Amino acid sequence: MLGTGRPLVKPVALLFAVPMPRKSTQLSVADEQAAPGGAAAVDKAVTVLAAFRAGDGPLSVTELAERTRLYKSTVLRLLASLAHGRLVQRTADGRWGLGPELARLASIYSASFSLEDVVRPEMRALVERTKESVAFHVRQGDQRLVLFRVDSPQLLRDHVRVGDLLPLDRGAGGRVLMAYSGARGRVYDQVRRDGYLMLLGDRVAGLAGISAPVWNAAQELVGALTLTAPEQRLKPSFVDELRRSAQRLTRQLGGKVAGP
Repeated sequence: MLGTGRPLVKPVALLFAVPMPRKSTQLSVADEQAAPGGAAAVDKAVTVLAAFRAGDGPLSVTELAERTRLYKSTVLRLLASLAHGRLVQRTADGRWGLGPELARLASIYSASFSLEDVVRPEMRALVERTKESVAFHVRQGDQRLVLFRVDSPQLLRDHVRVGDLLPLDRGAGGRVLMAYSGARGRVYDQVRRDGYLMLLGDRVAGLAGISAPVWNAAQELVGALTLTAPEQRLKPSFVDELRRSAQRLTRQLGGKVAGP
């Protein structure tokens, strides 16, 4: 009782107040990779699909929540929408796998896909930035084929043409292809560790080569992107330029960038 003679009564709202849940301080993958000007719900749905990795079977809601850093309740709502579009499907044991609509879209993409349309623009952009020659090599038996080539605008350069066959065991491009075909040795271990290779005079005296692998959605080696330049024109920045181009190509082909 107070001095006024009236009993102490707490407001009803305070008696029945329920603590509000704390907002997570951890950013979700969708928050970190949000598309500028995009829709947050779509960003979240995309991260759920991207949570499936090569070799995965169906995943539980808990696993998807951990990989996306989203609440389970959010993941369940997203799965319901994705399942409606047949992008995911629920298994008999309550887990979730990728749906048949993705296979249909993949077949359409494969039918309309041209490797040259993806690779050449990036090669031209790399030549524009460095003013040096760039080639895309693929393995052909015990040799490597120059599948695409963009020449340096400078007169002093290596004169390699599309369709030329070069050795696998000499030159940065060849050694990158060998490294990811299981070749053993210090230089190949270095490629697999660093994700690229720079060599001086390995194929032609006075010629420097920098090469990095390009991967597809199945994490298969598509080829080696290689920049060549006379040693006297070689700049440290060429390594980063070449690697960034190879990584962009990998992403465009659906692959995941690995390594340092």
